[in-house]
Amino acid sequence: MDLDSAPASPAEAERVANQRSWAQGRRLLVFRAVPLVYLFFVAHGVTEYSRGAAAVCGYALLAAFGLCWLVPAPALLWQTSSSQRFWALCGIFVALFAAELPFARASAFVMCLFITILTVARWGGRSAPAVLALALGALLVPVAIPSWHDSLRATLGGFIPVAIPVAAVVTFIVLQLMRGNHALADARAELARLAAENERFRIARDLHDLLGHSLTTITVKLGLARRLGASDPAQVLQEIAEVETLARQSLADVRAAVTGYRDVTLAGELATGRELLRAVGITADLPGAVDIVDPAYQELFGWAVREGLTNVIRHAHASSCAVRLSRSSVEIVDDGVGVNAAPGNGLSGLRERVAAAGGVLDAGPLQPSGWRLRVSLSPDGGTQ
Repeated sequence: MDLDSAPASPAEAERVANQRSWAQGRRLLVFRAVPLVYLFFVAHGVTEYSRGAAAVCGYALLAAFGLCWLVPAPALLWQTSSSQRFWALCGIFVALFAAELPFARASAFVMCLFITILTVARWGGRSAPAVLALALGALLVPVAIPSWHDSLRATLGGFIPVAIPVAAVVTFIVLQLMRGNHALADARAELARLAAENERFRIARDLHDLLGHSLTTITVKLGLARRLGASDPAQVLQEIAEVETLARQSLADVRAAVTGYRDVTLAGELATGRELLRAVGITADLPGAVDIVDPAYQELFGWAVREGLTNVIRHAHASSCAVRLSRSSVEIVDDGVGVNAAPGNGLSGLRERVAAAGGVLDAGPLQPSGWRLRVSLSPDGGTQ
């Protein structure tokens, strides 16, 4: 696996943004549509307890409730709308629920599941009193109305008083995961944008350093050759020859510099990894210098650091990560879950690179928790 990079062009950036928008839209559609199946329990209650015009009214109220859930409710799940809109929608849901009670009786409390999801999505952990009130209402109100002929035992045997707190917990967990993934995607996109911007500044600075002196020297030598003119043809030819040599050397330097930006470097991967770990809240213990590593191994170790840190960020659920270097080895260790999953393409590709260089790759979980990825180019290469 490779770290995500910035899109290559505006068209590519628009394509990626559209893909993310469609993916998020599909997730939200599924998230808000799936709970609607529970309204069939309310419809069954209307069928059982209402007849004629009363049944039509009960079905109409149920349809209005489902429509409100599908259209305005999703915008409130991400805490982006105003409190006024939230309270207005909550009031509509509560009013429709209260109006449905005479027609569906105890089955109408299924609608409290939707009110619970909306409340937890907006308030998070602060919604616990509201969730408790809804659960107690589903448990005690059917018993308190004599005409419904519901006993406490029958109400306890129903799923609604238990389903309301369960729905609250599940909603809280799912939304926390979705918001965390969204924040991580935003952080990665911002880091990619900053990396591309910094790269442009680096290229401009280094090209200035490479060409500034060379172009100044070329200008001076050509001016000298012009002044010498026909008075010293031999010196003119010598100056022109030196200008040609200098121009060729400058062109070679520019090509080497541009090629170097496409290479993976250990120092660059450590710098990028440090920023990325910080962005996702993982404590980074990374070396500040790479002088200890054999220059012949630095590119390979850069690939190892890239793969290891990518896996830590994507899969480990770690709170800290450390990279240790020696002359001929690199080791990436985290304190995450250490799941021994099947190797992906990134790890397989890294293993091939290491094998081609005559080294050994060792990756696996640690005890009692964590994961270690180690690349060694010699059997006795210890880490420091």
